[in-house]
Amino acid sequence: MLDQIEAKIRNGERIDEEEALYLLRHPDLNRIGRLANDVRESMWGRRCTYNINRHIHPTNVCVFRCTFCSFYRRPGQDGGYLVSPEEAVERAKALSDLGITELHMVGGCHPTAKTDYYCSLYRAIKEELPHIHIKSLTAVEVAWLARVSKQSFEEVLVRLKEAGLDSLPGGGAEIFAQRVRDLTCGGKCDAEEWLEVHRVAHRIGIPTNSTMLYGHIETDEEIVDHLSQLRKLQDETGGFMTFIPLAYHPENNVMEIEEGPSGQRSLQVFAVSRLFLDNIPHLKAYWVMLGLEIAQMALWYGADDLDGTVVDEHIYHDAGAITPDVLTVSDLRKLIAEAERDPIERDTLYRPIVRDEATGQILEIGKETIAS
Repeated sequence: MLDQIEAKIRNGERIDEEEALYLLRHPDLNRIGRLANDVRESMWGRRCTYNINRHIHPTNVCVFRCTFCSFYRRPGQDGGYLVSPEEAVERAKALSDLGITELHMVGGCHPTAKTDYYCSLYRAIKEELPHIHIKSLTAVEVAWLARVSKQSFEEVLVRLKEAGLDSLPGGGAEIFAQRVRDLTCGGKCDAEEWLEVHRVAHRIGIPTNSTMLYGHIETDEEIVDHLSQLRKLQDETGGFMTFIPLAYHPENNVMEIEEGPSGQRSLQVFAVSRLFLDNIPHLKAYWVMLGLEIAQMALWYGADDLDGTVVDEHIYHDAGAITPDVLTVSDLRKLIAEAERDPIERDTLYRPIVRDEATGQILEIGKETIAS
């Protein structure tokens, strides 16, 4: 069957769910990886992109109790916080000399921080740093804002876009299967709501990312179902820029799973994702969760992006990630070059960035997304 699947892919035909499941279970990882790499290189050649970004978590207070989360604090619990617009601006400005082009802003679902709060946050940032791209709010957070603000998804997203929101990250998808969600993140938005938030965002011109949390209690069938639902929405809207498989980290949460996914499992998930998600342009190896070595290897199993400098990330480090707190541009370029890929800085929309080598100032941002 592997020969037939490979022939289909090399002929440019789409594989189905049964074939994706077969690939996910097949022991010949290297053959599947070579096939995924061929697809990746047909799209992007030797290129591997990265960006200069920092994370700001507006709040760690959350009304939900996801069993895999080590970041949240209950309302009223010690250690909970809500960042003011002024504080967010100061954090962003403090690193502006590093040349950041993106703020990645996600956090908890705070019981009293409504749409007005986030609008104030984005306006304050844009007033001081109008060139910064604001990638903020998972679909879970948007759904929560719609609930507490008593507005539709579209009404919330339109207001946020007008205030300065540029794109949505892909977090909160976890695994779409309701069985898994009931056991790991019951109460927060379900798969249909997550998909609908992204559908609405795409309709009103907000590009988004997509994710999947793997390596915990999900089955192979549930992984393929998750990928299939993303592919169907992308067929409909074309609004996903990238897909990011997120490796589960077992530390500091209540799931009582001793180990996360193996390197072999991660690479197989990446390869199958690249082969199945033929309509999502980019596949990101998020080094924070994968570890530097597996992230490098993933660049030969379908991935074409390493994320970025990721200054001040806490959600996954609180869950036990032992990766560095930040990578410099030199670190990223070295990682990419060691993997025999060509490092290219991008903005959030995957447009190539050219800088002055002496000053670091941006000379040009490409008008088109990076293509081979």
